[in-house]
Parts: sequence; structure tokens; C-alpha cells
Amino acid sequence: MTGLRSLVVRRTGVLSDIRLLVGAPPALATRPIMARIAAAFFAVVGVMGIVVSSVIPEGSTGNRGILLVGAIISVFTGALVLALGRYLSAPAHAGLIAFATVVLTYMLMEAPDPVVTMALSCLYPCIACHAAFVFSWRSAAGLAAFALPLCTFGVTSRPELAWWAALLPVTSTVIVGTGVAILSRVASEADIDSLTGLLNRRGFDRALTAVTTAPGAPPKVAMVLFDLDEFKTTNDRLGHRAGDTMLKNVADRWVQQLGRDAVLARYGGDEFGLLLPNTTEAEAIEIADRMRAAIATDCSAGVTSWRQGDTASLFVGRADIGLYRAKATGRNQTMLESSQRPAVVTELRAALESGTVDVHYQPIVDLAGARRTVGYEALVRWSSSEQPELTPSGLITIAEGSDLIGELGRAVLHRACSDANVIQRATPDIAIVINVNVSCLELVRENYATNVLRIAASTGWPANQLVLEVTESELAADSVQAIAQLQKLRRAGVRIAIDDFGSGYSSLNRLAALPCDVLKIDRPVISDIRSARPMLTAIAALSSAFELELIIEGIESTEQEELLSELGISRAQGYLYGRPQSLDQITTPTAPAHNSPTNPTRRSRL
Repeated sequence: MTGLRSLVVRRTGVLSDIRLLVGAPPALATRPIMARIAAAFFAVVGVMGIVVSSVIPEGSTGNRGILLVGAIISVFTGALVLALGRYLSAPAHAGLIAFATVVLTYMLMEAPDPVVTMALSCLYPCIACHAAFVFSWRSAAGLAAFALPLCTFGVTSRPELAWWAALLPVTSTVIVGTGVAILSRVASEADIDSLTGLLNRRGFDRALTAVTTAPGAPPKVAMVLFDLDEFKTTNDRLGHRAGDTMLKNVADRWVQQLGRDAVLARYGGDEFGLLLPNTTEAEAIEIADRMRAAIATDCSAGVTSWRQGDTASLFVGRADIGLYRAKATGRNQTMLESSQRPAVVTELRAALESGTVDVHYQPIVDLAGARRTVGYEALVRWSSSEQPELTPSGLITIAEGSDLIGELGRAVLHRACSDANVIQRATPDIAIVINVNVSCLELVRENYATNVLRIAASTGWPANQLVLEVTESELAADSVQAIAQLQKLRRAGVRIAIDDFGSGYSSLNRLAALPCDVLKIDRPVISDIRSARPMLTAIAALSSAFELELIIEGIESTEQEELLSELGISRAQGYLYGRPQSLDQITTPTAPAHNSPTNPTRRSRL
């Protein structure tokens, strides 16, 4: 975990900053880089020694054999370091450099000629360069204090050379080492967030790379992504200076909560990332809750842990799913997206690959047209042998948590568009509309709209007869990426429905800002017939003002249907008109028009 430790940045006052400056290596000093630089140094010293020992004429003073042996040892050591360097700690690297310094000094003393001695002494700046680049100021200064006297001793041990002959290699070593140390620290600042003094996203990604490339057993690392719930409000009301102050205060408070090995970063905007080596998911949740309690503002957090085979993007994505759920389900809480992959995930992946995930369809009727079916909502159906009790909503949760939601969404959309063509041919007098639910985790992917339009084109289903339903609460964060995808789809003719409207963060401003064509009102609004009238009256007026089509879900009785007719609402969906059915049931002429509304259950989102 050296790569992690080398990337830890803390901001706890001037004294801590000085300690960090003296004791921390540059952020660039990861194990692979240290290994390559050390191997190159040994190789250069060895090759130079071999060349010098080969070209020195016979009869020169000194021991050519010792010089050649030392050179060969140096080359061999370089190859060994390159092969095993990822397994070597920083102290081990320091020991190797000290060993190389001793070998080089001995080669100076045994060089066949004083000219060779002076030539070899030019390699001491390489030692300083390596130490300054990969070690802390303290360690680099210690290696320099070890190397400079040896350099002086090696040069002056030759009776042909005066004491002042050592001034050139010694001075060059000091100048080169100091310059490289300064430049490496300047380069390291590219990984630092200037406002908080924490790592920025680039630095955090370097830490992740250190985890994903770590040798040996899979690392035991947990991750937490934080988001400040009230940051946007603070910025809007009090200005950016107040927002900056909030971010700095949060960073300062959180640094005090963490151990030495933790890696805290300002991941972007008001989002913070935290890597916790040697930490379980349960421990990470406790740490996240303690950190949230330590600040004055509300904060949401998503927690996960490293899983063997994870890429950095999958690791971050799982934590981001947890954060997304924490915000979507009320904010100011910690949500876990466990890295443990249950057998049902493997089963679902196999089902998607084999195309055995099924889709059923629930009718949407036109009350003004005597309950004529004008559309269907596509609902995913799948039976798991691992979890027979798994509900459709539980299936969506598993797919979102295992990064399968994109594959599941594409499978459902392709199946729905293909089946819609069959339904349309069976009812040629009605332009059937097919509604397909969308997870916001799909929407935030930049190629989502392109994939939707490609599927519609490949199946031959018209874009203007496709409606994508997005749950209102899932747009709580008003993702710029999600909004952009919806706008692109609308320009292509696809209509957008806001599902479960009224159960999320409803407001007139949000309704005006969201790209939508249809409002679908959730079942609880109509469940109590006594209180439903004023609510539906207001909603109907609202949809009319914004020129939106209105669909009421959860219609299970004729009393509810009559209320809709009285209010002039013509689109309805519910068990009164039919339960979700397979394609064969819909297209079979003897299929019942609708079923009785017994034991209604909440439908899934796909």
C-alpha cells in the first residue's frame, strides 16, 4: 500500500504542512515508478562499468577485474529490481540505493585510471536525482548525507587526485538533487486541490491505480463517496466565498477523523472521495457516519469495498450508486453498495446473455374511447432459482448494484420494441404506444440516447410511438448528463414520461425545467377516493397548463374510473383494465379484456 500512503495529503495547519513537506514523498512516487527509476540507475552504472573496464588499455593501475565484477552485479541488480520492484517497499528501495552508492564508491577506488574515477564520480548526481524524485525530503537528505562523504572519499583515495577534485561531483550532486526535488514537488501539486489542500480527482485516481495494480492478494480497501446536500443552497444564497469556506471547513474537520493510511480527496465540486485501506464495509459505514456527524451541514454517503477483478471505474461506480441512492431516498444518510457478488448476479448475467429475461405488458386505456387500449407499459419479469422470492423491484436493485442495469435496460427495450410490432400488426387501426421504464443509472451514460435510437431503428419501431418513463425522485439531483440525454431523445421524436409524479421533489420550477411530455400519477393519489378529487383537479390543471398528457395509475374500481371521467382525464392504467400479461396472452383473441383487481402489488420500474 505504499502507493496509497504516498498520496495521502492532509491540511491541519502550518505545523502539519511543514511535517508533510519534510516527511512525505512526491505524489508521483508509486512503486512501479520507483522500480523503473532504480532499475535504470543500476543498469546505467553497470553498463558504464562494463564499457570502461573493456576499453581501458592494458597496464593501467587499479583492479580491472573488480570493476568488471561490480558492473555485472549492478546490471543484475537492475534487472532484479525491475522484475520485483512492485513488491519492494520504500525503505527497501532506499536500502538498494545505499548499496549502489557503496558499490559505486568501491568502483571509484578500484578504477584502473584516475580519469575513470572522475568519470564514474559523475554518476553520484544520478543517486541524488533518484532519491529526490521518489523519497521524502528527509529520506533524500539522509541518502545525500550518506553519498557525499563516500563520493569525496572515493575520489580522494586516489593519490593522483587532489582533494579539490571531489568538489565537482559533490557540487553537481547537491545542485541536481535539490533541483529535481523541487521540480518533483511542483509536479506533485497537479494532484492537489488548491482550495482544500486535499488530493484532487487526478490524485485520487492515482491512488485508485495504486490499488488496482497492487501485486499479491487482492487488497482489502473500502471506498466512501460523500456529497454535501446543502452546498448548492449555500452557494446560491450566500455566494461562492461562503461555499469555499464550507468546503475548507469540511476538509479540515474530516482530516481530523482519519488515520494515517486513509486517502481523502476533493473528488469534484462538493463531492469528496475516501479510500480506507484494511477496512471492512461495516467499518467504512461507521467511519462515514462519524464523518457526517462531525460537520454542520447535511451530507450523503455511498460505501463499497474492493472486489477482485474490479477496475477503478467499477469500484468508483459502485460507491457512486450508493451515494445516488442515499440522495434519492431522502439524503443525509449513508448507503452501502456491497461488493459481495451473490449467486443471483451470476444467474442474472447468464439470463441476459441467453435472452431468457421476459417482458410483460400492462394496458393503458383511453376512457374517452370506451376503454380502448392505446398503449402498453413494458414490465420486466424474471424467475430466479437462487432467489425464488425475488420481486421485479428487487431485480432492478440487484441489476443496479452489480452494474448490469445497462444490459437489462437494453434487453427490455429491445424486447418491448420487437413485441410492439407484433401488437401493432394485431391492432392496425390504433397507433399503439409502448412505454418503457428507465433507470437514472442508464441516463447518466453519455451513449444512452444513441443506444435507444439504435434499438428503435433496428427493430423498426417508430420513435414517436415510444415513451420512456423516468421516476421523478430519480431526477432529484437534476443530472446535467441525464437531462441532456432526455433532450436528445425528444428531438428524435421519443416522448418522455415523468413517472410517479408527486412522490418526489415536485415543484413548478422542476416541472418546467424537466424535458417531459407525459405525467404519470402514482397509485397513492387515487387510492383514497375521498381525498383524490381536489388533488386530481389541481394536477389536471397543472398538466393542462404545461401541455402535458396525464395518465393516472392504479385504477382498480369503477368509482375511481368515474372520478377520472368527471374530471376529464382520459388516460388510465390499472388492474381494472388488465394485469401485466405476456405477448401471447395479449395477442390471443380469447384472452380476457381485463382481470378483477385482487391483491394488487406494486409494479416494478422496468
